Amino acid sequence: MAARDFTWPEGTTLAALNARSAGTLMEALGIVFTELGEGYLRATMPVDARTHQPYGLLHGGASVALAETLGSSAGALLAGGNAVVGLEINANHLRAVREGTVTGTTRPLHIGRSTQVWEIEIEDEAGRPVCISRITLAVLPQPPASA
Repeated sequence: MAARDFTWPEGTTLAALNARSAGTLMEALGIVFTELGEGYLRATMPVDARTHQPYGLLHGGASVALAETLGSSAGALLAGGNAVVGLEINANHLRAVREGTVTGTTRPLHIGRSTQVWEIEIEDEAGRPVCISRITLAVLPQPPASA
């Protein structure tokens, strides 16, 4: 499948994506999926005490958590019932943020049978770039459900 030539699986909803976050790091960081568009998935994360580093700025690890959440969630939707796991993630932190909300948007660069590569752009409330990230996912057979 060409990376830019896909549709999300029928019945995919933001409510279902957000429900999967219950009791996870995503919930603890306040990550919320906000838009499932043609060729992209978007989520927001607050910049507050939960996501600050000691200097009162957005923690780089929180940006990476948002990026991995977006890339992995989007990848799982296109994995055809298989599981996806991260192989590698990188991030370039471009701008500090003290407060407000950041918005991440992921788009596929490669959708293959055994690997996927997603790019994630994180912006501040003014639309300025905060972080650019790329994640490589392995597509694995879904393990059988436990009896």
